[in-house]
Amino acid sequence: MRELRILLADDHKLVREGLRMLINVQADMEVVGEADNGCAAISLAQQFQPDIVVMDISMPELNGLQATEKLKMLCPGVKVLTLTRHTDSSYLQQLLQAGANGYVLKQSASEELVRAIRAVVAGQTYVDPALMDRLVGNIMGRRTSQGYPSVRQLTQREQDVLRFVAWGFLSKEIADRLHISVKTVEAHKANAMHKMGMKCRIDIVRYALLQGWLQDVQA
Repeated sequence: MRELRILLADDHKLVREGLRMLINVQADMEVVGEADNGCAAISLAQQFQPDIVVMDISMPELNGLQATEKLKMLCPGVKVLTLTRHTDSSYLQQLLQAGANGYVLKQSASEELVRAIRAVVAGQTYVDPALMDRLVGNIMGRRTSQGYPSVRQLTQREQDVLRFVAWGFLSKEIADRLHISVKTVEAHKANAMHKMGMKCRIDIVRYALLQGWLQDVQA
């Protein structure tokens, strides 16, 4: 079994030590580096090319949101899992917009982090269950008056592409799975977003939450 290579980014040494012990005891996981600020996280991610960065939000130099946005531009294949105490769903939405692949609360059980790491590396957009009901409730409330067009306006291939985008797959990965070209993936994505009135990835994730797609990820 291939070990998942993990980079930790948190400005509290005791937190990193606890995370390292939890992760390294897993048979399929290994901590390959640690950063105590956002700039160091980006530098180490470029150096080690880990499978995933476990990223705190509140860090010096660059916070987790800024670091995530920059990291996804420089290393698009590296997954980012946010680990924080913030329960405000607005943080989650900002991070998903920046390219984060998951969001876990520090106050959740340690097993939740391990589960989240495996899910994100497998391609899922992971949201801590403690936040899921609140997030869906906020989205439902916000979309009640506006509504989305019917999914029946989309072709089956457009639906497939949107699902994979919501799950966090890159265009190349989607193309490989659907046996089509990257250019065709981008065309289906653009057509689907236009039909559904979507402007960015967070709109796709919101729609996926409403449709229950995030609970049906294909690894």
